[in-house]
Amino acid sequence: MRPPSTHQEPVTVRVFTQRLSSTPRGARLARHLALHQLHRWGIEHGSGTSDTAGLLVAELAANAVTHGRVPGRDFELTLAYTPGLLLRVDVADSRTERRPPGPGGIAGPRPLDESGRGLLVVQALASRWAVLDRVPVGKTVRAELDLSRPTPPVPGRSRSDGW
Repeated sequence: MRPPSTHQEPVTVRVFTQRLSSTPRGARLARHLALHQLHRWGIEHGSGTSDTAGLLVAELAANAVTHGRVPGRDFELTLAYTPGLLLRVDVADSRTERRPPGPGGIAGPRPLDESGRGLLVVQALASRWAVLDRVPVGKTVRAELDLSRPTPPVPGRSRSDGW
């Protein structure tokens, strides 16, 4: 006797990976490449998902080149997109000893501090995020957006911002 068959819809996961120089220019390029790739996948420039993903990539890439930089080593950006379900942003660097705290361990900066808010932005925008070990060396900071829920527009952005 055969078990009843269940119909499952096929799931296509699209993946984009790029290594970039651990410089401010590399961090800017990561954001631009991410937004371009999302547009190619059908996530329109200026949409809530595009704006949120752009901010996540910008924050994580800036952290990778500022705190995770190892001279002579690049950082890596990976986007994984499951249409209608999930967008995952991974930014990996080669530094293991400068590991950010996990999602529950972020202490906010003092009011007059000029830095220290990047992971608070990630925590506020992402559906969930984590810090993972990278093989063979380093760490990956992962942020995920649940696409089954609508992404609100990023405050202060409008469609006339040059997109």
